[in-house]
Amino acid sequence: MNPYVKAVRAPFLAGSVIPVVIGSIFAFEQGCFSFAYFFLCISGIIGLHLGANLLNDYFDAKGSDPINMRVTPFSGGSRVIQDGEVPAVTVLIMALVFFGIGLGTGAWLALVGRPLAIPIGLLGLGAGWAYSAPPLKLMDRGWGEIIIFFAFGPLITLGTFYVMSGSLNWIAFMLGGPQGFFISGVIWINQFPDFEADKKAGKRNLVVRSGPATARIFYLLIMISGFFSVIFIIGIFQFTYLIMLSFAALPLAVKAMGILWKEYLSYDRLIPAQALTIQTLIVHGLFLSLGVFLSHFNF
Repeated sequence: MNPYVKAVRAPFLAGSVIPVVIGSIFAFEQGCFSFAYFFLCISGIIGLHLGANLLNDYFDAKGSDPINMRVTPFSGGSRVIQDGEVPAVTVLIMALVFFGIGLGTGAWLALVGRPLAIPIGLLGLGAGWAYSAPPLKLMDRGWGEIIIFFAFGPLITLGTFYVMSGSLNWIAFMLGGPQGFFISGVIWINQFPDFEADKKAGKRNLVVRSGPATARIFYLLIMISGFFSVIFIIGIFQFTYLIMLSFAALPLAVKAMGILWKEYLSYDRLIPAQALTIQTLIVHGLFLSLGVFLSHFNF
């Protein structure tokens, strides 16, 4: 694989693109969908997400990644800096370029009548920066998982709906909740193989703070909350019951939870659970979107 393609870790874009799809389908259900705005939202979020990925690699290259020997296809970073494939300064420049694309998209949207796209975009950029970069480095302080929940869940679905409609909406915000839980689950399970290296490097994320045995319980709670949040949306907002189609992802989640519970200390046997967690996020988001879409036709 080309090292520059490898550096951006594009497969993880599902974590940000799926919420854009959810917000867009909700806009369609509300009668305000626009293909032009959809592609602008996709462009902006991809820019911010890839910038955050690259920034994370840049700062982890000075922290836990050099001593991490338990690398998996889903954790441990892209390794392009450690393997000498791409200079660290180039990774930083690439991050700034992608952040510029994200902010440029927000500026364009503001010019065409969506002024709140700028502060929403800045919140996304700020989350990506604060997660990895000093002085905050929230990933080291036990706050990274929380900021990821909002940045890759409710903030994206709300922002996408705002771009489509020109207005803010609580349901649009809440529809990002399940994705927030599942992307947090992805971050959480990926910290198990990194545990020893993170601990030695002083990276005090919540898995390090609680220890792997206890962290298993929190992973189960995070994944279960992703499904229960759908029931919450239906009950509190009287939203369409069709979004329970998203429970099609439940078997994937149950299998991931079972593997983690047994294999939490084995980084190689944990890889299928990492893959299943990402698959849960994708399948849940697509079927939730399908439920919203079908509700438009009064099913």
